Amino acid sequence: MSKNSILAGVLAFALVGQSNAGELDFAPGPVAGPLPWTHENFDSDPQKFTFAIHSDLTGGERPEIFATAMAQLALLRPEFLISVGDLIDGGGDRDELIGEWESYDARIEGARFPVLYVSGNHDVSSELERELWGERYGPIYYHFRYRDVLFLVLDSEDMTSERRVELVKQRLDAIEIHKTQGAEAALTTPYGQSAEKQSGAISEAQADYFVKVLADNSDARHTFLFVHKPVWEASSSPYARIEGTLKARPFTAFNGHVHAYAYTQRMGRDHIQLATTGGGFFPDLGMSEDHVTLVTVGGEDEVSIANLMLAGIRDKTGAIPNNGDALCFSAAACESK
Repeated sequence: MSKNSILAGVLAFALVGQSNAGELDFAPGPVAGPLPWTHENFDSDPQKFTFAIHSDLTGGERPEIFATAMAQLALLRPEFLISVGDLIDGGGDRDELIGEWESYDARIEGARFPVLYVSGNHDVSSELERELWGERYGPIYYHFRYRDVLFLVLDSEDMTSERRVELVKQRLDAIEIHKTQGAEAALTTPYGQSAEKQSGAISEAQADYFVKVLADNSDARHTFLFVHKPVWEASSSPYARIEGTLKARPFTAFNGHVHAYAYTQRMGRDHIQLATTGGGFFPDLGMSEDHVTLVTVGGEDEVSIANLMLAGIRDKTGAIPNNGDALCFSAAACESK
């Protein structure tokens, strides 16, 4: 018998031994007659855990929103926090980029839970940005397991150096046109029309990496995929190989980038586009509102997803933390002020 088989058997035995932990913890006083509770089957599965997700900060980050979200997450106490990218504005020189990263790092430094980084186009579009990411945070795409659940973190800006240089120039031109002629004019530019702007890019090397990860982790009870741009929308992409491997297993995919919430199913699996956690509003694109997402994974393949609007997360005094009562968390509410 292999070491992995022995370990799996020990784990299974341990979980069986804990299956009634909730009932054993519940110790009511003597009650004669009918019971003033429904049952004693507590939702205390030892395999259950909850993590949080935050969305884009960029595209015109609004002051204090993200700091408020972090204070609210401290009340919610997830086991860890992960993003969908666009953590900084980017586009500057090395010193400016370092300053932006130090600002983000400082805002998450006090979190009692781990914070896992996911990259966006504002974070790793240029060669300089990617080089700096590597120096500070290591790999741009990676994976991890937590309680037999597999997490895939993709890089949606994974293209050749030549194409990257070309796109950076086109993007700068589009930004100038946006400033002088408006958003609609910017969409007609080469960058605005590029496939990479909408659905990003995945290299063959990255696809190879995740196909192997999925093969090596076929026993995971659920798989979560985090990526900034919706790479599955590309008409032709190496991501198709990742998706082909994923389709035989339960998985959930999250992306950001658009700053408007959207829910779709693809291959019968949930694909969720998050809105913002302090980034710019784009109400014409849909629900543009600040939120965090809580994901609870139960035994086997039980996944519950709750979107919590920042305007509704209050502390024990009834106030929004970080003096958040004075802030505006939705495009509609901001327009009315």
